[in-house]
Amino acid sequence: MKNLFQINPDITFLNFGSFGACPMPIFEKYQEFQRELEFEPVSFIVDKSPIYLRNSREALGQYLNCHADDLVCVTNPSYGVNIVAKNLKLNPGDEILTTDLEYGACDRTWEYYCEKSGAKYIRQKVNLPLTSKEEFVAEFAKGINPKTKLLFISHVTSSTALRFPVEEICELAQTHGILCFVDGAHGPAHVPVDLQKMNPDFYVGACHKWMMAPKGSSFLYSNSRHQSWLDPLVVSWGYKADFPSHSQYLDYHEMQGTRDLSALCTIPKAIEFMQENNWVSVSKSCRKIVQEYAPEFCSILKTNPLSPLTDEFIGQMFSAEIECSNPKKLHDELYHKHQIQIPIMPHGDKVYLRYSFNAFNTTEDLKKLFSALENSIK
Repeated sequence: MKNLFQINPDITFLNFGSFGACPMPIFEKYQEFQRELEFEPVSFIVDKSPIYLRNSREALGQYLNCHADDLVCVTNPSYGVNIVAKNLKLNPGDEILTTDLEYGACDRTWEYYCEKSGAKYIRQKVNLPLTSKEEFVAEFAKGINPKTKLLFISHVTSSTALRFPVEEICELAQTHGILCFVDGAHGPAHVPVDLQKMNPDFYVGACHKWMMAPKGSSFLYSNSRHQSWLDPLVVSWGYKADFPSHSQYLDYHEMQGTRDLSALCTIPKAIEFMQENNWVSVSKSCRKIVQEYAPEFCSILKTNPLSPLTDEFIGQMFSAEIECSNPKKLHDELYHKHQIQIPIMPHGDKVYLRYSFNAFNTTEDLKKLFSALENSIK
């Protein structure tokens, strides 16, 4: 598999989780779309791109088990979060309930709109280490009250790499008559995603992370009962469209004027690549190695795992707390001295070191990291 990726061979790349990496067969399809765009821009943008985006939505719909018309293609998960946050009619005193382990860009988005409206963004503390899904849900539910308007929660967290029980959280929201929005930036192709079974009100996911599409390809899923009130972030040709489709939701969010849609057009190819290479099995093998090497990683960092080392909580990333007063200095030392690319992420009053593992990684990569850490954190 390693020869299929374009990652610098001189770098031990343990940060797939941040931006993914695109295998050559998918990247070549990406360039094919870009060449087609440049060869005949008018035909591509006006005539072909609606068809290509429909193909991407249909492929995604099958992959995620949802209707294609409930999906819109967006450039990144933050864009999708902003669509919902901007349109949610927040009143003074309303509350958005989340955890204290969410992604920083999403925290900032909700803080912005809550501050403008007088609503409150409530970060429910997650007690670490996690012990069970049931305890997590029970603790999170303590934050719900009559003012709670929406639950916002990561499928897999960024800094702590923990898989949250989002199916149970969606059920909790439905029980209380509250909207539920799942941030699945790290979800698709990393952990199972069945949107019909999960039944969130909103789900945003990245295709350029674990699905390995080119950068700038993501999606927003919206339950059909909410689509009528989701105005676009950019009002453009989709409003009072000259040639409207069957869906105002799609027109509003896809007809955005001139932009390079090539990355979004490759989503069917990315799904095809995973099917041809039995990616379910590849992912399973990666998870096994991630979990197998976690105890040694924690031992070197003199800490304990943030959860049980099972598929219930751990996917293809593992994160552990590290005592580190200067995360950037340690990152730069690992990168420049040892040629290891790995994120070191401050979150609140903690710092976390996270390794990702995918098809091109080997156990030697982890052994190299462990050796470097033993030398760097003495």
